[in-house]
Amino acid sequence: MLESELFSLLEHTSDAAFVLSSEGTIQYWNKAAERLLGYSSKEVLHKTCYEVLEGTGPLGTQVCHEGCTVMDCAGKQNEIPNFDMNVRTGSGQRIWINMSTLVFNNQRTGQRSLVHLAHDITEQKTSEQLVRKVVDLSQQLNNIGATVGRPTPISPLSDQEKHILRLFAEGKDSPDIVETLGISLQTLRNHLHHINQKLRTHNRLEAVMNAIQRKLI
Repeated sequence: MLESELFSLLEHTSDAAFVLSSEGTIQYWNKAAERLLGYSSKEVLHKTCYEVLEGTGPLGTQVCHEGCTVMDCAGKQNEIPNFDMNVRTGSGQRIWINMSTLVFNNQRTGQRSLVHLAHDITEQKTSEQLVRKVVDLSQQLNNIGATVGRPTPISPLSDQEKHILRLFAEGKDSPDIVETLGISLQTLRNHLHHINQKLRTHNRLEAVMNAIQRKLI
């Protein structure tokens, strides 16, 4: 197959498609690529992926680099696994695409080119990130649950300390409590420090939940 036949074939694909020369520069860019990535063919021809897309992988590492060639990307392989890449569009927005790669061997010139086919997976990636956030939040809540299930405090809480925890449990903030009890903000901080030591907790929220769980307030 000649390059002209390849380009004609790619023009009718629904996926964004572009072809890199053996030197790593873009030599073909179809209409679907223009729609998805926001660059016209004239804007990208003879440039590298590094210059146009600024692609990064799932861990934020750079996928393309300056001066990248077909040998750098494919070596002597004819099959390259699909991969996900975060790229910059013509509008400056960053989207996620899944990239599949074919190695094209020009029968006439003996040169190798790379054919990249891409489709938008931004929505899928956004959903994955949301799931990760939910999982992280669930783990944090489990950690709090593990905290409130700890053994009896080393020392019993004083009446003042219980009063402070009840006020926090009612939704009062530090300025309200300081005013209600007629103490300084530093004194309140000292009370919280002693409460956390006694309950083996790390912060105000843990202390309140711990005290409620143990029916101390």
